[in-house]
Amino acid sequence: MKHTYKITGMTCSSCEEKVTSSLLQVENITSVTVSKDTELAIITMDKHVPLNDLKIALGTKYNIETTLDDAMLEENKSWFSTYKPIVLIFFYITVVTSIMAFQSIKSNEMEIHQIAMKWMNHFMGGFFLAFSFFKFLDLKGFADSYKMYDIVAKRIPFWAYLYPFIELGLGLSFLSNIFPLLTNSITFIVMTISIIGVLQAVFNKKKIQCACLGAVFNLPMSTVTIIEDALMIVMSGIMIFALV
Repeated sequence: MKHTYKITGMTCSSCEEKVTSSLLQVENITSVTVSKDTELAIITMDKHVPLNDLKIALGTKYNIETTLDDAMLEENKSWFSTYKPIVLIFFYITVVTSIMAFQSIKSNEMEIHQIAMKWMNHFMGGFFLAFSFFKFLDLKGFADSYKMYDIVAKRIPFWAYLYPFIELGLGLSFLSNIFPLLTNSITFIVMTISIIGVLQAVFNKKKIQCACLGAVFNLPMSTVTIIEDALMIVMSGIMIFALV
């Protein structure tokens, strides 16, 4: 793969040689073509190399930045590599629950709105079970992260330790369809409380770890967390409305 970068600070041919030599020492870079006149470098890689690795290789004398197209590529790669665990979890849960819903359609067991409700029930059950599982892998690590931004856990630390158990209980309740109105009501309240702390952290641009997957993955707090919580709030709200 080839990427084009803008490099400033080169004043002569020896600068070109030094930049070329420095970049070729970076792992996975196979060839480099540098021009001080255009201030561009065309770099061929066997595997994607983060921009920060290139900056470290060049030191402080030369500044390297991505061009517009490559900046978008860099951002997309970084986003996916960062949030890949959440993306995969949502993908697997969506596929499994969709297959189950498709089987219900084929058998003509229920009407479409009933199938949609059942799909949301199974999706939310799978969501809470999966996310509670990762929290239980390091309960203390999760609690320490959660207390940094959750509005309840900040004041009542025990809430951070109780939260994974609540998620586990909700997951089992959704999948077994026990007390659906109570289950959805608790979900709506708990996730609404949770999203307040998330919104505060994101809007204040706090660089803290998101505790949604416990302490196993180092996920930064971002709009992804907001979407995750909001999705649960919307789904539980829809089902409360349908059950009342």
